[in-house]
Amino acid sequence: MLVLTRKLKEAIQIGDDIEITVLAIQGDQVKLGINAPKYVEIHRKEVYLAIQAENSAASHASKSSLERLNEQLKQWKSGDTQ
Repeated sequence: MLVLTRKLKEAIQIGDDIEITVLAIQGDQVKLGINAPKYVEIHRKEVYLAIQAENSAASHASKSSLERLNEQLKQWKSGDTQ
């Protein structure tokens, strides 16, 4: 981990496209401004982890649900849509 010290209004540059600026310091909170291209997703860590957990849970389909889907597709292909 790289650790840098920055003062109010000072910035950190990441590559050519991302700049992080210290906007305010109040007590134990630091307010950061982030300039980055729109295609770069930026989330608080706890939000990012929650998104990852949801994506992981959504990707695990049960075997029985896959078997039901397979049967429905077979029926649809055969024209039997009861």
